[in-house]
Amino acid sequence: MSSRRHRSAVACQKCRQRKVRCSLTVTGVPCIGCTQDRTQCIIPHAKMPTPKYRPHASPSSPLSTPLSPEAGMAQTNRPQPTPPTSVDGPFITPEDPQPPTSSPEQSLHPDEEQTGAEIANTVLGRSVQQGQAPFYTGESPGFTAALDLCSPTQLPVPRHILMPSKTSGSLSDQDREWLQYKGVFRLPQPNTCYELLRAYFHHVHPIMPVLDVRETLQSFPGGGPSQGNLLLIWSMFSVATNFLKEETWRLEGYHSRKEMKSDFCSRATCLYYNGGETDNTVLLQSALLLGFYHSQTDMHTKPWYWTGVAISLCQIMGLHRCSVVALSKSSIPPPQVRLWRRLWWTCFFRDRWLSLTLGRPLRINLNDCDTAWPAAADLLADLAGVPEAIAAMYIPDDLATLAQYWVQMIHMSKLLGEVLTVCYQPCGPSPSVDQVAALEADMMRLDLPDDGSPTETTQSRLATFYRYHLQLHYQAFLITFYRRFISKAPTGLPVAQQESWLSQVRRKMDSAALQSNAILDNMVREKLLDLAGPMTPPLLVPAMHVHLLNCKSQDPLSRRLGLNKLDLCMMVLEQMQHTYPCASIFRGVFLAGIRQIVPGYMEQTAIPGPMASETIPMAECGSDSPLAGINVSDDVIDALLDEASIINLWESINGI
Repeated sequence: MSSRRHRSAVACQKCRQRKVRCSLTVTGVPCIGCTQDRTQCIIPHAKMPTPKYRPHASPSSPLSTPLSPEAGMAQTNRPQPTPPTSVDGPFITPEDPQPPTSSPEQSLHPDEEQTGAEIANTVLGRSVQQGQAPFYTGESPGFTAALDLCSPTQLPVPRHILMPSKTSGSLSDQDREWLQYKGVFRLPQPNTCYELLRAYFHHVHPIMPVLDVRETLQSFPGGGPSQGNLLLIWSMFSVATNFLKEETWRLEGYHSRKEMKSDFCSRATCLYYNGGETDNTVLLQSALLLGFYHSQTDMHTKPWYWTGVAISLCQIMGLHRCSVVALSKSSIPPPQVRLWRRLWWTCFFRDRWLSLTLGRPLRINLNDCDTAWPAAADLLADLAGVPEAIAAMYIPDDLATLAQYWVQMIHMSKLLGEVLTVCYQPCGPSPSVDQVAALEADMMRLDLPDDGSPTETTQSRLATFYRYHLQLHYQAFLITFYRRFISKAPTGLPVAQQESWLSQVRRKMDSAALQSNAILDNMVREKLLDLAGPMTPPLLVPAMHVHLLNCKSQDPLSRRLGLNKLDLCMMVLEQMQHTYPCASIFRGVFLAGIRQIVPGYMEQTAIPGPMASETIPMAECGSDSPLAGINVSDDVIDALLDEASIINLWESINGI
């Protein structure tokens, strides 16, 4: 046997040029030489052997005739033969043409191997490329946890890294024609764009701070979008439409606000699925904004669907694991960290309240998360670098106050999740008296704004509305908590104390419902209902449920009082139903429940105001009424009159 050493068939481009032995088959990418030189380890493509036989093209072969665009797409998307590769190294580059020795099933994909190598090099700090795209490697016991063993410091490697951006493919002619047909390239008039953008930052951003203010405003010089992301633009506009004046949407050629909103949502959805967007942050922001749209065609389930998409994207990006310690090891810039924190806690907020509203399970388990709690500074820091003149055009003056309200809302949402978990899980244990006492103590410690403080009495209309909105959330939260115990005491409570304890709980629940009506009365008197958002109508339902139960009282005066309180809520919903379809559903459901208890009931007339011309008396509902087509089943009526759980009501409403 000859002792002559044979050259390796595998070598990177640098080692081949220097004619030195390459360690690719042992170490993989990068090799030892490139690591020492701190250069990029490039693997040349394998040379394919020349086939001995060339098949003759038949007259019916696709290659002998011109391809249609559809056929061309299908032909390009077929899997192509891949170069033979080695298990130990990314590519095999034979020095002499040789027939492949491995079957196609054993061949590896070079591009995918290169991606894995880029992840490893970036995590271990050996990448020579500047990264721009955030990437989350995952936690133990995921496959990237093996890189902890390779860390020079023997400490866990960063989980959030920046990878080189992948260029997205250009749109096909068919996709571009479809987007053109759907109108996504046809933006509203500049003045309308200004009104929409201003409405967004006044009415949506304070409670859903999912966009970077500075970047967004930079793409709207002079009031019109010039270089903004179209998906985000249509997603923003679809929510901001709720707050436009009538003359604005009529100027754009629409017959109603709902028609304009439906059109904008259709364009945003079309772009989401066909626009080729690859930035997960943009997709997440758009999904959260699209989660406000209700329509009869999808049985009003889109908010649940889009919020689920947003939560999944959050977990793909690792936004649930953005602790201070974890991000201290990464190269993610502080503005990006603040945006991630806002995105994650906005998803958390929507998860908790949609779970209550729709009677569905919680998606986010806080035991899996360690992202730092939000602060008002996370919202306000976006304004640094925004010119004062631009900020005065779009940003509300009291954003600092609204930011504090948002932080308080997130902390309340955390307690709501605990209440839903402890009190309403169908297969969970019954709550104990100690758990109930601890939850109630936490609820009482929430620091909500007081109507009588000097600061609150000098607020703007917008800040006053959001203060009332925060208080409505709190009263709905209290009713949800107490309602679980109006007929069944928690475990561990002595029998002798149960009757008085249940009576006390009932009084607290009635007090919260009464307080909800007082807040609504204030909003009506101060003419703030035009500022109501998509999340306002569901906040009335817990109080309305309590009032409806009081209509069953044995005392005639209590029945009349319950009916009068319910009438106020019904009139407020009537004001909202021509903007928010869910308000029509709630009115239809409760109207059927009232007539079940009080036969021959005739509701009060609508509240006089700017929207009174759009309201339709219940007795005159036609085919174009918001209430048309709503059929309330006996199951819904039974749930309305059931004292067991508010969740039962939502489960029944979902079947409408």
